[in-house]
Amino acid sequence: MTRRIGIIGGGPAGLMAAEVLSAAGCAVRLFEAMPTVGRKLLMAGKSGLNIAHAEPDAAQMPRYGAAAERLAKTLAAFPAPAVRAWADGLGAETFVGSSGRIFPRAMKASPLLRAWLARLEGQGVSILTRHRWVGFGQGTDSTPALHFETPDGPRTEQFDAVILALGGASWPRLGSDAAWVPWLVGHGIPVRPFRPANCGFDVDWSQAIVDRFAGQPVKAVAATSAMGTSQGEFVITRRGIEGSLVYAHAAALRDALDETGAATLMLDLMAGRPEARIARDIEKAGAKASFANRLRKAGLDPVKVALLREFSTDAQRANPDALARCIKTLPLAVAGTRPIAEAISSAGGVAWEAVNDSLMLGALPGVFVAGEMLDWEAPTGGYLLTACLATGRRAGLGVADWLA
Repeated sequence: MTRRIGIIGGGPAGLMAAEVLSAAGCAVRLFEAMPTVGRKLLMAGKSGLNIAHAEPDAAQMPRYGAAAERLAKTLAAFPAPAVRAWADGLGAETFVGSSGRIFPRAMKASPLLRAWLARLEGQGVSILTRHRWVGFGQGTDSTPALHFETPDGPRTEQFDAVILALGGASWPRLGSDAAWVPWLVGHGIPVRPFRPANCGFDVDWSQAIVDRFAGQPVKAVAATSAMGTSQGEFVITRRGIEGSLVYAHAAALRDALDETGAATLMLDLMAGRPEARIARDIEKAGAKASFANRLRKAGLDPVKVALLREFSTDAQRANPDALARCIKTLPLAVAGTRPIAEAISSAGGVAWEAVNDSLMLGALPGVFVAGEMLDWEAPTGGYLLTACLATGRRAGLGVADWLA
């Protein structure tokens, strides 16, 4: 007898679960509330789809924070080489960038998604868009029925097993609106509150910074927080800061704000250059030169000069040694996180104690959870997408094992 599987959510986790189960011979119906599937994937791939990271597994696991132990087996079963092989199998040949990030050679998400959907169609997956899940109903057996709002009116379906892959609470306009939380909580399933992850932060800029430098990148800097030290770049916005370097420290900054009401990102504006050399270069420029010219001759561009003006004192700017120390350890205080609707991803979701190793909900046998619905977070750089794919795969395999 062919088993019928319902999957709710057409993001990477849901699509991967559909691939696994349809390849195993199940009849898979995938429901998506939006007009098309993979909308968040396409948005993420506009500036280059980062599907995985090439660093060793042992180095990757700390990126997943408190959820690392629970994700370890799932990620080990679908590591970066397996992600690359999967993408290559779709015709989306990949390469490793200088940063260790893995990209499709086409860089965009759309060719990969088209090939993926063609594979799913060939495996018999039925995708129903504009079908919004609105809760559980009483099923005819142990698995609850699913209620949907559709263009043709209300609809109820029953399946042998269900996978929920509805995403977290970031980018709600693309479908991840966390509307599902009350329906799971109503069944006694613990859900951790959602918080922004990989997000920007508010900074109390002076008007001079906003008027002149909003939208400009700050390149070749190192940043330090409780997370550690990393190098890269970020962007000054009218309200604060954002960008890959900020996202790498977002969890540490957010948690510090939650715990103490204050958080600081320590910047090294001349990463790789010793403090003593910077002090000599500033002194060599001469005391008669303007502040901006002294720093320009020392190798700082205008946006970094503006940051020094913003976060240093007159006394520090007058002393080459003190100024060099500021350049290497400039404290950038953040005032708060940007709204979760602007965040790339979210922290929080279904608590790990609510699921078993196959990601099935203990309170709802036959119902599995995958992707960003689960309580985990990771920085950008391939870690997010890898975990979404891996948990979708784990849930798909879990369904197959449970049905067997």
